[in-house]
Amino acid sequence: MNKSGVFGGLILVVVGGFLLANNLGEWHMFSMERLWPIFVLIPGLVFELSYFSRDRNPGILVPGGILTILGLLFFFETFTDWQFAAFTWPVYPLAVAIGLFQLYIFSGRPRGLLVPVFILTAVSGVAFATMFINTIQQWVNLNLVFPSLLVLAGLLLIFRSSGAKSRV
Repeated sequence: MNKSGVFGGLILVVVGGFLLANNLGEWHMFSMERLWPIFVLIPGLVFELSYFSRDRNPGILVPGGILTILGLLFFFETFTDWQFAAFTWPVYPLAVAIGLFQLYIFSGRPRGLLVPVFILTAVSGVAFATMFINTIQQWVNLNLVFPSLLVLAGLLLIFRSSGAKSRV
């Protein structure tokens, strides 16, 4: 039995089945509207794989990391109809930080690369944290949180100190 023929036949059956399902219903998962990020993801993966398989030029990891992260982000955005784009924008500077960090790791660790990596990561982290706090603030009145934490801390101190005296 020809194993490559069986494997190739299975691939064709699976792909054909997905395409049939896509065209028979209102699924439309396999349209260019949803799959265009593959043109960003594949070059990123090619850069990454070429470094790890044969090239050993660490400079290709920068565009590889950036394109791979952005390709994955764009797939997420297209499959969620861009509903989270207002919250995922900090991934853009983070993608550059990841590409530069890969260069740092695989090129002898020049310390100068850590400066832009940390700055871009901090920008992304602060942006994510700010959006997270703003989202929480919509549900919780933060003006009540700090005084409530003070009351809880005071009650905890009272109970601990009264419990410590009763043991003595």
